[in-house]
Amino acid sequence: MPKNIFSRVQSRSLTRHHKIAMAGVATLGAAAIGFSAVPSGASTKTTTEAAQPAAVAYSNQQIKDVKASVTDQMAGASLKAEQIAAKKKAAAEAAKKKADAAAAAKKKAAAEAAKKKAEAARQAKEAASRAAKRAEAKKTVSYPNNLDGWIRESLAILKKHDIPASYDGIHRNIMRESSGNPKAINNWDINAINGIPSKGLLQVIPPTFKTWHVPGTSWDIYDPVANITAACNYAADKYGSMDNVDSAY
Repeated sequence: MPKNIFSRVQSRSLTRHHKIAMAGVATLGAAAIGFSAVPSGASTKTTTEAAQPAAVAYSNQQIKDVKASVTDQMAGASLKAEQIAAKKKAAAEAAKKKADAAAAAKKKAAAEAAKKKAEAARQAKEAASRAAKRAEAKKTVSYPNNLDGWIRESLAILKKHDIPASYDGIHRNIMRESSGNPKAINNWDINAINGIPSKGLLQVIPPTFKTWHVPGTSWDIYDPVANITAACNYAADKYGSMDNVDSAY
């Protein structure tokens, strides 16, 4: 029995006519699909012209945006660096001001301490000087109660008051005027006639004694020390010193 009987029958049945018919059906189907895909308001005009490829649009906007972003980032970094530098500078200036203020305060404190120390030293020195003067003032020098002692005590007082005189000049005039008698009085010369007799060791009249009295001595004209110092004060004014007196004065 012959093989593939059905295959041969089928092959003979697909004639040229059949193939044309099948192609037409396929064409009509494709057209139907095409018409169904076109919108209702669209034109159904067909064209045989080939569709031209769409033009590709190029833009540098994105490049500009990227460049602007990088620039902004660099500017921000620069600003941040400037801010950091400004903070460091401000901190350094603050530290310098603080150090300068501390140094100035230290210098001022040292100067004040030195000033206080100098003032304390000055006050201590003055206190010591005053104490020495008080001690000197309190110190009692004992002079004998005789002509030598009277003259030496008078000389000490005269020296304090810068009144010139010498032991020899005083002694010489005392011996001539009163022979060393502190109670001596002249009742016969012109002064006595006028009612103001000369008195004491150096024969001083009362008005002269009162005028030339030296502070720190007695107001008694017969007091030996007071009499000598008042007479020497008068002689220093009139003659330059008791040493220059050789006669009645």
